[in-house]
Amino acid sequence: MRYRGSCHCGAVQFEVEAPEQLEVLDCNCSICSKAGYLHLIRPASAFQLLAGPDMLTTYTFNTGVARHTFCRRCGIKPFYVPRSNPDGIDVNARCLDPVPASLSIVPFDGRNWEAHAHELAHKSRQHRSPQQTLESARTNFAAALQYVRQIISLGSWNPDTCVRSDSRSGSRCPL
Repeated sequence: MRYRGSCHCGAVQFEVEAPEQLEVLDCNCSICSKAGYLHLIRPASAFQLLAGPDMLTTYTFNTGVARHTFCRRCGIKPFYVPRSNPDGIDVNARCLDPVPASLSIVPFDGRNWEAHAHELAHKSRQHRSPQQTLESARTNFAAALQYVRQIISLGSWNPDTCVRSDSRSGSRCPL
């Protein structure tokens, strides 16, 4: 489902692809608890900035990995690049227009970030349907099979003598 969102004044506008039933995180770290940020972490490919790139300003602190972006006019932080998922985007669910009706809020212990950061690492990965996973497996298998056939046709593979190349064996196997 595509959600639209914006800062308070509307100068910064965006769209984000996310499930209909949203699970967001309520972090208790110093910056999130003061801002009331509800985290919806998505792959960068699921996000599109529609308006206002020139209205954004960036704030960093601590490690500098997180890139907190704010509207220059109204000061709202509608999204940012999180430290936990620097390859993704973190949207403030409170900036979605309208706020989704089905919103599950899960507490996150950001005060002890180092101990809990691993719980977030998967959130910016692209989720694939079972059909997409099957198609990818078929494509990878077909490519591997084509490679094996090419090696055999070149006569450079002998299944009776081929072993993995390592420090104990002088044999080099293309497989």
